[in-house]
This record gives sequence, structure tokens and C-alpha cells, in this order.
Amino acid sequence: MQLQRAIDEYLRHLTIERGMAKNTILAYRRDLQRYFDFLSDAGVTEFESITELQVADYAQSLTAQKGMAATSVARHLAAVRGLHKFHLMEGKSERDVAAGVKPPKAARRLPKAITVEQVEQLLAASGPEPDQVLPGESIRLRDRALLELLYATGGRVSEIVNLDLDDLIDPTLIRLFGKGSKERVVPVGSFAAKALDAYVVRVRPGLAALGKGTPALFLNQRGGRLSRQSAWQIIAQTAEVAGLTSHISPHTLRHSFATHLLEGGADVRVVQELLGHSSVATTQIYTLVTIDRLRDVYQQAHPRARA
Repeated sequence: MQLQRAIDEYLRHLTIERGMAKNTILAYRRDLQRYFDFLSDAGVTEFESITELQVADYAQSLTAQKGMAATSVARHLAAVRGLHKFHLMEGKSERDVAAGVKPPKAARRLPKAITVEQVEQLLAASGPEPDQVLPGESIRLRDRALLELLYATGGRVSEIVNLDLDDLIDPTLIRLFGKGSKERVVPVGSFAAKALDAYVVRVRPGLAALGKGTPALFLNQRGGRLSRQSAWQIIAQTAEVAGLTSHISPHTLRHSFATHLLEGGADVRVVQELLGHSSVATTQIYTLVTIDRLRDVYQQAHPRARA
């Protein structure tokens, strides 16, 4: 089988059978294109002719690439390993030549969260309370609703900007679609519900009239769906207004959501469900953050914690 055809069949499998998100498929395509180019330079055109040594050489070339993090190398190799495993399971390959190639271990990085007080400071700077809107400030009700919803649900920024009006089940529940279009329903707190209602009732109709009737929940000032990049910009500008010097991103609010829930006593599996993690191991990294916090408090408060 030609190498390009083998890659195309695998990507088709990921799209149709596995239902992976468009952005994930694009990432796999880019990573496998790099693998294709490497093999082509080595004179390999048939999938069956790839050897274990060539896969190992490819892995080594990634590791030697200046500026490529271990996480990026691991992602590239995951695409390659998935490609070979797929064709073995489909009976189109006699052996998996990539099975012995292990990705490098990435250094464990703790999620960066901000304090509850800093979150409140950020939300206050994002826009006015619904009953305190001054003339010309109506668009800031949208920004307030956006940030309130990100923190209230722990949703990824892509999940929030892809929301449609129909995903608002009721004032206290919202439907999110995560990686691989996996659906989950998460609660919405009273502050976020109030901000969202103010935006939907008082701001969104005017924005929608400028566009072409999109069902999107969050709209830009031309009446189209608010983009992921615009959401990032709104948060960055809000952080600057709030005087928060640390880097604040949509994921900061997601990390803070998880950390604050665990610090408040929430069960890790409940947090896993709310975040949409397929494995509890992914969520458990947040418990390390809270343990560090407990250690700091203990060191400061216990009379015999320090010499």
C-alpha cells in the first residue's frame, strides 16, 4: 500500500469511526505529513517497507530537533504509533514496527491557577453588573457573561465559543461538547446565570440583527460567532485592566475552576466529569496543586512546622 494512502485511510478512520474533532484531525494530519516527508527523503514509498529502525530514526530526529518540547515529540510519535497500530488491527500490515518506540517522558507541570480573590477581581473588570450598565457599556455585558461562564463551568474556550442558544438547557444547566464531540451537561452558578441572562436578553438581539441569523450564543460586533482568538483577546485585555500581572488565559480559568472545587471539598471524580476528562488520572494532577496549598498553609500556621 502506498504510504500516502495508508495515512489517508487512518485519518478517515479517526474522522468517521472515532469521531475526533476537526482541530485534532488537522493536528494528526500535520504530524503524519512530517513522518511522510521523513520517510520520502529516505526513499520509502510503500507502507509495508517501513522498518523499525526507520521509525526509531524518526523518533531520534524529533528529539534532536532544537526547540521541540518533549510533549511535542510525544504528540508526533502518538500519531505515528496510532497509524501503525491501526493498520495492524485492520490486517493490512503483518507487524507493528512502531510498537517499540516509546515517547519521551515530559516533565510534570502543575496547572497554573489564580486565587478566588483574583478571579473575582478579573470578573469585576470584565464588565458591569447587569443592574449597573452605563450607556455604551452594553457590549461589556457579553464579556462579563463570557468570563463568568468560563469560570462557572470550567469549559474549554473552544467549548464556550461553540455554544448555541439551544445548548442552554435551563438557567442552571448548560450542554458542552468536548473533544471528539463528547457531550456533557454541567451546572451554571447563580452569578454566571444572571450575567448570561442579561447578555442574552439585552445585548444579543442587537448583535444578532447585524448578522445572518447564526444560532451562536456569543456573537461578535458584526453579528457572527465570537471566535476563539477574540475570546483570548477579551481575557487578556480584562486581565490588564484588572491589574493582574501573571499570564491569564482561558485555561487559567479552567484550572482555577478545578483547583477551587477540590479545595472546597469536591470529589475528584465529580471534577473529572465536569471537566470532561476521559481519565481520572488527568484530573488528579489538580490534587497536587491543592496538596501544595495545604503544605504552605501548614508551614505558615502550625507552631511546630518550622525550626
